[in-house]
Amino acid sequence: MSVWEIIIISLIKILIIVVIMFLTVAYLVYFERKVSAWIQNRVGPNRVGYRGLLQPFADVFKLLVKEDIVPDAANKTLHKLAPFVALFVAFATYAVIPFGPSVNIFGHDIQLVVADVNIGILYVLALTSLGVYGITFAGWSSGSKYSLLGGVRSSAQMISYEVSMGFSIAGVLLFAESLRPIDIVNAQYGWMWSVILQPIGFITFVVSAFAETNRLPFDLPEAEPELVGGYHTEYSSFKFAGFFLAEYANMIIASCMIVTLYFGGWQIPYIDKLGFNETLTVLLQVGAFVFKVILILFVFLWVRWTIPRFRYDQLMNIGWKVMFPLSLINIVWVAALIMIFNL
Repeated sequence: MSVWEIIIISLIKILIIVVIMFLTVAYLVYFERKVSAWIQNRVGPNRVGYRGLLQPFADVFKLLVKEDIVPDAANKTLHKLAPFVALFVAFATYAVIPFGPSVNIFGHDIQLVVADVNIGILYVLALTSLGVYGITFAGWSSGSKYSLLGGVRSSAQMISYEVSMGFSIAGVLLFAESLRPIDIVNAQYGWMWSVILQPIGFITFVVSAFAETNRLPFDLPEAEPELVGGYHTEYSSFKFAGFFLAEYANMIIASCMIVTLYFGGWQIPYIDKLGFNETLTVLLQVGAFVFKVILILFVFLWVRWTIPRFRYDQLMNIGWKVMFPLSLINIVWVAALIMIFNL
């Protein structure tokens, strides 16, 4: 395959993923409002379009035509830069997530991932750790005490829970013996899913993912009753929409990571033994990946409207006194399984 063919194929993959992500984020906001309405026994959006299906586009248009207000006390450069940092991190992380197995198109073997790199998991961890800078810049540069408190809270929260997240992933890497996401998925062939072999690691990773994405019950950086809107209190118009887009994009990437690391990625147990042709097998596996991601996203929405927000001291105690020891126990458990059963 020539260099130009590789570039064209990569650009097509990027375009497809960006379009799908934008549509998914738009309708994830819609379904969040619908799920909250369902849980609270009310209707939710039902005016714009059929049953409110065009509501996300109406919201986007409303935000685009609003005035972009920047406080006089703000550091204007960082105030403008912050949402773009958050968006860049959210978009770039999708590059290493595999959505399905390799597929043969016009004689070329094409991986259903933008960048199939050997250090994909380290790439994701590195980028997600940079995401806090967007929120910190927003909190400090706004010139507001509410925004500053939100930025400080977010920094402490991400640092605290990234430790547990890293140790949880270490258990998966011990089984797969690779940092390449495709190898991790292949290592979970059949029913060798990590969620079955290391449930403690799965729980600690999911809780850390909630904390990393600032979702309830870990939305202390926003905490409307205490901090008005937290780090994005002084944002409006498109920059405000940018933070929301980044938050929901991060929620999707967290769901994709949970599926890739713990639910076998695109794996359907022993589908290769059912005798389907290659095209149908690939379509079913991509569909399985999407279905698993949708289930995890529903859990994100469900938890938000079910569990109340933690106090800040509770959040820190859970991170350092519960999640951190559990993630260490998980590593010992995985090492024992590998040593005893030669997995």
